[in-house]
Amino acid sequence: MGRTSLLWPLVAALGLTACAVSGPMATEAAPTTVAIPVYAAGSLREVLTEIAREHEQRAGQQVALTFGASGLLRERIEKGEAAVVFASANTAHPQRLVEAGGWAPHQVFVRNSLCALTSDRVTATPQNLLEVLLDPATRVGTSTPKADPSGDYAWALFRKADAVKPGAYATLDAKALQLTGGPTSPKAPAGRGTYAWVMDQGQADVFLTYCTNAVAARQEVPRLKVVSVPPALQVGAAYGVTVRQGAPASAQAFAQMLLAPWAQAIFARYGFDQP
Repeated sequence: MGRTSLLWPLVAALGLTACAVSGPMATEAAPTTVAIPVYAAGSLREVLTEIAREHEQRAGQQVALTFGASGLLRERIEKGEAAVVFASANTAHPQRLVEAGGWAPHQVFVRNSLCALTSDRVTATPQNLLEVLLDPATRVGTSTPKADPSGDYAWALFRKADAVKPGAYATLDAKALQLTGGPTSPKAPAGRGTYAWVMDQGQADVFLTYCTNAVAARQEVPRLKVVSVPPALQVGAAYGVTVRQGAPASAQAFAQMLLAPWAQAIFARYGFDQP
């Protein structure tokens, strides 16, 4: 068991001790709780913020959310940051923590799909999407593989493209612009969505990202278009959650809550699919 997992029971105990201190205001003070540190994929920012708020109201348990590219968050956890719940946009990063020890087996809690977010100057359909991507004039944007699962899924799409049109992988691998999700990727200004900002700035003609991200970007910048990826190229994204061993029961309860019908209904409203 790691240093951070040993600290959590102590922190929780200190929180309970603080509640028990007597004094003139003791009977009137609100109970003290320790917020659950949850690290989560950036694509979950809006939906998980709403779910966490609802969970706090239902369970009376505060949640401290930290969002980012799943691979970068995993690295931060491996370096000692005290997350106790890790919700990743894939299952590989949680599994790596599990295999290293100190984390419970991960569970898939929601799914997503890839879409093409395009400029209004691009005429793309599911039927001609591969042709558009391969066009030398088309700038194809992706997230950063290994750091961000969205980038890994894009490269999985490139491999599928090679089965449809031999040589497509080499072309796409060489031309793809890794614009987001990396440790040095430029950050969108405050109040701007990453993908809406990237496309609004004209950094790419087509950006391969999660359908939920693409829909949110179009809501922010209506001139953008969302194109479905055809079945022959589609790559499903399974989101996995794991909990640090020795964490408070409230952390396990939060992770299990993600599968509750009311939470799944909120995921669905944001465009996510059931696990």
